[in-house]
This record gives sequence, structure tokens and C-alpha cells, in this order.
Amino acid sequence: MFFWETVQQGNAVPGAVIAIQTFGDLLGFNPHCHVLCTDGCFDEKALFRVAPRFGPEGLKAIFEHEVFRMLLSKGKITPDLITLLRSWWHSGFQVYAGPRIQPGEEEGMEHLARYIIRASFSQERMTYLPGESKVTYCSKDGKQEKVFDALEWLAAMGSHVPNKAEQMVRYYGYYSNVSRGKRGKLNLDEAIPCILMSEEGAKKYRKNWARLIQKIGACPRLDRGRRPP
Repeated sequence: MFFWETVQQGNAVPGAVIAIQTFGDLLGFNPHCHVLCTDGCFDEKALFRVAPRFGPEGLKAIFEHEVFRMLLSKGKITPDLITLLRSWWHSGFQVYAGPRIQPGEEEGMEHLARYIIRASFSQERMTYLPGESKVTYCSKDGKQEKVFDALEWLAAMGSHVPNKAEQMVRYYGYYSNVSRGKRGKLNLDEAIPCILMSEEGAKKYRKNWARLIQKIGACPRLDRGRRPP
């Protein structure tokens, strides 16, 4: 939404690739999304309008709001529970926005693309102890180690295997199959877009962003709880 407010073009669309992951560092359940997202929008003439840099705090507020709204609409959560969760100092929501990858930085693009679809475990960090029928698994930073019985290890890995036909990587906007199909018919799928900087000034963009966050905070069914000082 903030992209459209920035580029001020009704036919412009952003693009995103989202990988849904359920595992944490030691195979614990830690649902999160890895997202490759354009930092602006494409228009129908293959022009790309760059959006001003946005901060993770505002993005976290939007993400938190949308997740709670979805759970509320499905009857999985109550307004009182939302208020309780938002009163906690650590809400459980976190957003990390990495640096922009500029055109031509192929190594950075490849590294990031491989990271978002990484496997649930690393074979290099796993050691099987055949005499004990156990598996030791080290954390990514090497500072922690967890010991599993062999069957517990298989169960931990199996809990992160998606269901049959379940899509764990999804494409949106400019990268969706529909959009790619339309460009393919026009022989535009391989076209390199011309990059344009945003016409919005940083001050006006911050006002638009603040207004969007204010709209979220004003939602009557998702009022924020008070956090401790």
C-alpha cells in the first residue's frame, strides 16, 4: 500500500516472492516468512519507480495488524486475546529489512534467493552417534548444541515437511504467474525496466507512512494494548 502511495500511479504494481518457513535454528517451531520484495513498483510500460527507504518498525506494525485481522476473521483468536498479546513487551513479531540489492549485483541476488528457500536443517551441523542412537545438532553460530534421540530427530525433521501439494513459495504482483503470462504474450518478460527515482520527497513520504500507521492503530477491533514504560 505504501508503494502505491509513493509512486502515485494507479496501474503500478510491486513484486514479491515469499517463502513460508516453520523452523528455527535448532528445528524448533518458529513460523516466519522470507520475502524478496521490490523496493518500488513496475508500470505497464516496463518502468520501475523506486520507493523511498522504509523502516522495519512500520512494516512490523502492518504485518502484526494483518496477521491478527486474519486470525480474527477465521475465529482463531479473540479481541481480548489480541489486546493481551499486544500488552506484552515482546509481541512475538519481528521484521528485519536487509539492505537494497542494486541492479547488477548478481552475487548478492543469488545469495539472498538461495537463503529464502534454505532447507530446514544443515547436514554439516548434524552428527550421528550410532552407538547411542542419538543425533547432535549445533546452532548456526556454534554456541549451542541440542541432542536428539534418533526417532526424535526424524520427528523434528518430519514436522517441517509440507503437506502434499502445499505451496511454500508464493509469487505476487509483478512476479505472479498471471503477470508473467501477460508479459510473455507481449514478448516483454525478458525486458529490462528503466529505473526511475521516486518523485516523492522524503518528508512527504514520511507523512504518508505515518498516516498509514495511524489508520492501523485506529482499527476499532484491533486496538493496541498498553506496553510497559
